[in-house]
Amino acid sequence: MAVIGIMDSGCGGLSVLREIRKALPRQRYIYYADNANCPYGEKSPEFIQDRLHAITDMFLQLGASAVVLACNTATSAAIEMLRASYDIPFVGMEPAVKPAALGTVSGVVGVLATAGTLKGSKYLAVKGRFCDGVRVEERVGQGFVELVEKGELNGPAAEQVVRTSLQPLLDEGADRIVLGCTHYPFLLETLRKVASELGHPDVEFIDPAPAVARRLVDVLQQAGIPSEDENPGTELLSSGPRENLLKLAASI
Repeated sequence: MAVIGIMDSGCGGLSVLREIRKALPRQRYIYYADNANCPYGEKSPEFIQDRLHAITDMFLQLGASAVVLACNTATSAAIEMLRASYDIPFVGMEPAVKPAALGTVSGVVGVLATAGTLKGSKYLAVKGRFCDGVRVEERVGQGFVELVEKGELNGPAAEQVVRTSLQPLLDEGADRIVLGCTHYPFLLETLRKVASELGHPDVEFIDPAPAVARRLVDVLQQAGIPSEDENPGTELLSSGPRENLLKLAASI
């Protein structure tokens, strides 16, 4: 039996689960949304580490063989601590700055992320390695997480929220924009619509979730963990309300 635990501060990590299930369709998953404490972006590293200890202990009690932190902020704050504390593989998020930097034509890359991710050592290290000669413009996606948690993915109100954070990146000339929070891909349709309305229909938004799925496949192989389970499927758990979690999960 092989069970993979996947956690996020809320519904956003479902965008990662979607890609993982494409890569490993016969696996068994437990998805945990810590939505009673969402968003993580403004929480202290110590708070996030405490939550990740508790969530990992729960996953282990439920038989998890590996854990995916489908949350950029949680990865930055806690993954090294978790790897030092537990004898199972952990796979985290890495902002997709490298493909953005390699693909930009304008020489300007935009990053939309939470405040916690933009301050985190993991993001800063990746930015330092791959962005030599490329200008990086950063913005917090103000209100993005809250939109996804409420299930408001499109419409005039969502477009206005998205426009406020997206327009400064486009005004600076960014032609590749990294989605540095797993909630943000659920707003991709709205992001593209707003970008087009602002005169930038060709801007490319980069979602790191497919790369995370590929990394998980490699990690399971290296650890000798089966890539299939006799009872495949997904169990959804949460620390808070489940209505929007279940609705969004049904759409992926």
